[in-house]
Amino acid sequence: MSDTFNINKMKKDTSRRMEGAVEVLHQEFGGLRTGRAATSLLDTITVQAYGVDMPLNQVGTVSVPEPRMLSVQVWDKGLVSSVEKAIMESGLGLNPSSDGQLVRVPIPALTEERRQELTKVAAKYAEDTRIAVRNVRRHAMDNLKSAEKDGEISQDEHREFSDEIQKLTDEFVGKVDESLKNKEQEIMQV
Repeated sequence: MSDTFNINKMKKDTSRRMEGAVEVLHQEFGGLRTGRAATSLLDTITVQAYGVDMPLNQVGTVSVPEPRMLSVQVWDKGLVSSVEKAIMESGLGLNPSSDGQLVRVPIPALTEERRQELTKVAAKYAEDTRIAVRNVRRHAMDNLKSAEKDGEISQDEHREFSDEIQKLTDEFVGKVDESLKNKEQEIMQV
């Protein structure tokens, strides 16, 4: 094998990019509501504060005082109504209420219909991640093809490295499928 083409570096980079796609999936899953309260539920919410959109966790402290309750301790009293409005308009089906600088967010029980909708959203997130992983694979395969064309690797090495990249892809798609299965169980749990 030629010194100019480094398969280990390419595999490491491919793995890192696929891992990044799976991490994004976990963040998206964190924003999907289940029957239990979790601070990650409010991670995707942005609040209009000081003339800009800011993440909710930069204007207050989010905590879980009870299994079906979130609370946001807003640091600036003037932002309480903005925080309430942002939570209401988030599309999560939550109804916050304020008590001074504390915004309470009760987590209502999910209906069967809403659970079905959420599992479809989770499945879409998972499919988007599978596509991202396959795009990373395609990019790696293109690099292998051009390395062979440029004479940096032999045809046999190309075939061998392609198999390794495919195994990596299968491993990450398996991680996506496992994450989806776990999230669907969490959503459907009454």
